[in-house]
Amino acid sequence: MAEQKNFSSRIKSILIVVGGFSAALGLFVILGWRVHNVTLAAGIFTSFIFAFMIYLSQRARIKEEKLRKYQGHLEKLIEARTKELQELAKQLQFEIMVRKIAEEAVEKHALDLERSNTELEQFAYVASHDLQEPLRIVAGYVQLLTRRYQGKLDQDANEFISYTVDAAKRMQALINDLLAYSKVGARGRELTAVSCEHILPLALANLKTAIDERNALITHDPMPAITANAIQMEELLMNLIGNAIKYNQKEQPRIHVSAARLENEWLFSVRDNGIGIDPKYYSRIFVIFQRLHAKNEYSGTGIGLAICKKIVENHGGRIWVESEPGKGSIFYFTIPDRRGEK
Repeated sequence: MAEQKNFSSRIKSILIVVGGFSAALGLFVILGWRVHNVTLAAGIFTSFIFAFMIYLSQRARIKEEKLRKYQGHLEKLIEARTKELQELAKQLQFEIMVRKIAEEAVEKHALDLERSNTELEQFAYVASHDLQEPLRIVAGYVQLLTRRYQGKLDQDANEFISYTVDAAKRMQALINDLLAYSKVGARGRELTAVSCEHILPLALANLKTAIDERNALITHDPMPAITANAIQMEELLMNLIGNAIKYNQKEQPRIHVSAARLENEWLFSVRDNGIGIDPKYYSRIFVIFQRLHAKNEYSGTGIGLAICKKIVENHGGRIWVESEPGKGSIFYFTIPDRRGEK
């Protein structure tokens, strides 16, 4: 487009010059013929040519001045744009440096956190094992004391022994749960093809006593095949369904398990008709050792949902709850769909 415009401008200038000289020549011929005076005609012709040359010179000067102004304006624009680009380059370089520092800090924090988690898991595993032996000794001697002196002690002594036995049992349950929590991280994270249609009945078989005692009704939708750790998935479903049975005051607890495939993950849900949870406790219930009820209301150590959270996060998923007091609860968790991964 620019070349065509320049070409048109040149043609226009040439036409003006040719036209001017043609007009001057025509004027010279006409004057010579009309006045019959070649000298006068030549003078007029020379004056016209001189005036036309002045016009062309002035026109060229004006164009040159415009061109000079445009060049100056263009240089200023280039200079301003260059400064802007330099500032942008500096800003971009600074942002890259800041992002690199942030990424290094996040990576270091992740490594520190992973190391801390590993050390914590190892400590919990070793501590729970080391606590097992003295606890077994205490429980054994208390039970021996109960059998040997049954009926020979007063009421207070029998109550003291009962308190000791109960405390030993709670301690044993706490150690077992702590050991289970540590194993979630220490256990191999190998993922394989898992059929949840096969896993769910195994979890329900482990809960048979609780299901029979409460006459619980467990239903489920068709379960998918996923890529996961089979043992951890069984433990996850067992904990969620077990809680749904335990925290339920209905004559017949009703629990429904479902699964739906989203864009790149599976969404599981465990719905119950239990006592429900106040929304202000949503985040607290997944923290280890956090309990919402007294021990005389509902048994437990407060580790079950923390184990569930750890299992789900080990698989790269999320877990949350939707509930209201007296209206039951729905626990959701996601497991990434890794069918396309190799």
